[in-house]
Amino acid sequence: MNTISPFHLAVPIFDLQEAREFYLNCFNCKIGRESENWIDLNLYGHQYVLHLRPRPDESDSHSYNMVDGKSVPVPHYGVVLDWEEWENLSDHLKQLGIEFIIEPYVRFEGEVGEQATMFFLDPSEMH
Repeated sequence: MNTISPFHLAVPIFDLQEAREFYLNCFNCKIGRESENWIDLNLYGHQYVLHLRPRPDESDSHSYNMVDGKSVPVPHYGVVLDWEEWENLSDHLKQLGIEFIIEPYVRFEGEVGEQATMFFLDPSEMH
């Protein structure tokens, strides 16, 4: 795999403690700096920041686009993992009882761009 430079991404959440537990339990993130309104996390070597904001209303929810016959939430983000690490994460999330929007599967199988993917929401995205 080519070396990828770390990114910084700040996302709005509405329950800091719930989101903190989710990312620590699901991804074994390490905490960097934090305050009562935000937390810096190390998400696979990237700086992922949770910022507290008021709970969204229905007009703030995801939209969806069809990709490979599945309804994919937009916006979304992901991490690029090697196959074994992806399988371990998929198994771990299933053991935790994470509810998937799109169950783990291989997309575009046998085609250019073949990839393993899964979609789920963090607790601050669930309405």
